[in-house]
Amino acid sequence: TSGSSSYSQVDYSGGVFSVRAKGGRSMVNDPMVRVSWYGAVAYCNWRSQQEGRQPCYNLSTWECDFAKNGYHLPTEAQWEYAARGGLSGKRFPWGDTISHSQANYYSSSSYDYDIGPTRGYHSTWNDGIYPYTSPVGSFAPNGYGLYDMAGNVWEWCNDWYSDYTSDSQTNPTGPSSGEFRVLRGGSWGSYANRCSLTHRNRMTPLSRSVKFGFRLALHLN
Repeated sequence: TSGSSSYSQVDYSGGVFSVRAKGGRSMVNDPMVRVSWYGAVAYCNWRSQQEGRQPCYNLSTWECDFAKNGYHLPTEAQWEYAARGGLSGKRFPWGDTISHSQANYYSSSSYDYDIGPTRGYHSTWNDGIYPYTSPVGSFAPNGYGLYDMAGNVWEWCNDWYSDYTSDSQTNPTGPSSGEFRVLRGGSWGSYANRCSLTHRNRMTPLSRSVKFGFRLALHLN
């Protein structure tokens, strides 16, 4: 919350949470930042309980029970499947090149597939006050109707980080333990290469950043 970081858009006062404005702009449609992996999964359980669903996470062991019908962070495999939006073999959710007309990221001439005419932070969302996030829906969705699968904020995945195995797998859930959790998708401060669909980031689950956020997954069965 803003009580621990001035960059957080969330206020907490008198037992009530609210979303702050930034530079006079409402942030109610922007992704939340400065949320640790633990905070993200705690929210998953809270959201599940609000809707009468079964919480997926044991908040003592932090293990996820995917058989429950509540919300959870996407596995890394689920995240990439969703991010591709039905396209195969492409660098980004829409194709192989990127520009500020498609995503909120840090543009640089260092990458020949970064073809936009504008460089640096996205001029629309760089107001001089961190974070430079953009409201969901500012760019076109991918083939599955999902927004901001490249850029805006890094998204926590459920998985512990490890090297990929060479064995064929179906809907893998990652290793059972580790030091780092996976983040995917890049952020408003990421170069084009880090916004690609195959780029993997890793941080300790306690980490918080103005560039880290999350999205939820739900099994509809």
